[in-house]
Amino acid sequence: MATTVSPTADVNFGNRDKINWITLVAMVIFHVLAVAAFFYTTWSAVVVALVLHWICVGFGIGLGYHRLHTHRSYKTPKLLDYFFAVCGTLTLEGGPIFWVAVHRIHHQKSDQPGDPHTPREGAWWAHMLWVMFGDALHGNTEVMGKYAPDLMKDKFYRVLTTYHWVPLTVLGLILLAIGGIPWVLWGIFLRVVVGLHVTWLVNSATHMWGSRRFETSDDSKNSFWVALITFGEGWHNNHHAHPRSARHGMVWSEIDITWMHLCIMKKVGLAWDIVVPTQSQIERKEIDVEEAAA
Repeated sequence: MATTVSPTADVNFGNRDKINWITLVAMVIFHVLAVAAFFYTTWSAVVVALVLHWICVGFGIGLGYHRLHTHRSYKTPKLLDYFFAVCGTLTLEGGPIFWVAVHRIHHQKSDQPGDPHTPREGAWWAHMLWVMFGDALHGNTEVMGKYAPDLMKDKFYRVLTTYHWVPLTVLGLILLAIGGIPWVLWGIFLRVVVGLHVTWLVNSATHMWGSRRFETSDDSKNSFWVALITFGEGWHNNHHAHPRSARHGMVWSEIDITWMHLCIMKKVGLAWDIVVPTQSQIERKEIDVEEAAA
């Protein structure tokens, strides 16, 4: 059974002696039903899953939780800000305050003691086991809020974090009413599981494999294939070198679909004050290839 954590307590993500049963049971159920989805395949269900993956991971995580809510890389109308936050909850990765708090801790302690999901504690720990151990914090707004005080000032974020499971539940009921069991299995369970593993690859794979363009104090790396399936989040070394940058793919060959979304938003007036590093800031942190090879 989950225990209550004091709002003044420090969060310990490395406690492997305490199983987070709520998360573990949820993960087992979602993975089992994700497999079941293949026995209820319809073309409409597949399309629903693909569209929702784009909205939930591309908009909810990439544009929302990560580049907007965590790093404040750009500004957008409040209603769109809230929409992206709701999309983020549909990934089963917790509410905005929880997600932002975890990611900010990751940046503060990247690949050091206290990092919630460093591969230095094991590849599987970084990929998914870290969410299954320790205290149940996904809905503990008061505890996680001290790591995201800017979001705590907004009642919408506080309520959404506490009841982060509600939008996904409502979406499931809507899909059931419209498309029946196939839409629920594909649009909720399989889509969520794929989205989780895709996002977790940024925590695990891009701290183990890939190339390094910039000198950083952690193990972050750029991964082309992770970038393709995460709408641009795989340019992780770029991101750790320039955390506030709204653009992760720094050159044209580094495909960053989320950055493309932002460019479109800017053209239609839905994004402004977009943060990108100057050329001199980029060059200052770039690794000298000749020196590195010497």
